[in-house]
Amino acid sequence: MGFAGRRNAILALREANLQVASEEFVALVGPSGCGKSTLLNMVAGLLRPSRGEVIYRGAPVEGLNTRVGYMTQQDDLLPWRTVAGNIGLPLEIRGVGTAERARKVADYVDLTGLKGFENHFPSELSGGMRKRVALAQTLIADPETLSMDEPFAALDAQLRLLMQDELLRMWGERRKTIIFVTHDLVEAITLADRVVLMSRRPGRIKAIEKVPLPRPRDVFRVRFAPEFAQVHDTLWDGLRDEIARDEG
Repeated sequence: MGFAGRRNAILALREANLQVASEEFVALVGPSGCGKSTLLNMVAGLLRPSRGEVIYRGAPVEGLNTRVGYMTQQDDLLPWRTVAGNIGLPLEIRGVGTAERARKVADYVDLTGLKGFENHFPSELSGGMRKRVALAQTLIADPETLSMDEPFAALDAQLRLLMQDELLRMWGERRKTIIFVTHDLVEAITLADRVVLMSRRPGRIKAIEKVPLPRPRDVFRVRFAPEFAQVHDTLWDGLRDEIARDEG
């Protein structure tokens, strides 16, 4: 996958061959600029590869992939809409009737722990609550796959753990396929079934490690398990080499 720059073409990805199973949780980690977000954009149909193809359920992705919900780093909530109004927006766009929309919004308000805040505006919410609204807004459209691009990166350490816990709880209840981009190796291992390590640009799949930790997982204690340390050490060795090469 390449991009045309002002002076030279930039090759973002090369030999990025990855298969993700239905209902699997896969995390992508790697140095900045290695093409992690580009992969998500191609899965969502927002970008087309300059070479190769993206296959979703046996068919090439040639336009916007409406089976994929995309949660970005910014929550992108509409400031003039309430929590309920923001969550229900995807259904409103689809023409879902008022009564059914209200029922589904109430369901996802409960699921994300936002009950009592339905009539609040984004400016009245904490960072963690805004992320919950954004997650509910993504889930209410009932996508088969969630593409999540560093959704918790801007949160402090405590809120980040709470959101990780919420995400795993919701994933357990409403099983979806998740492709999760993060710079945080601990976060990747905590959440994922497999962690995909990418090389520096042009990004390629350098290694794929299965996470042998049982589910459900306690995000507050799982990092103390010996299996966690083994996977972390293996991935860190590969990631450290890529970061060192990038800085060199």
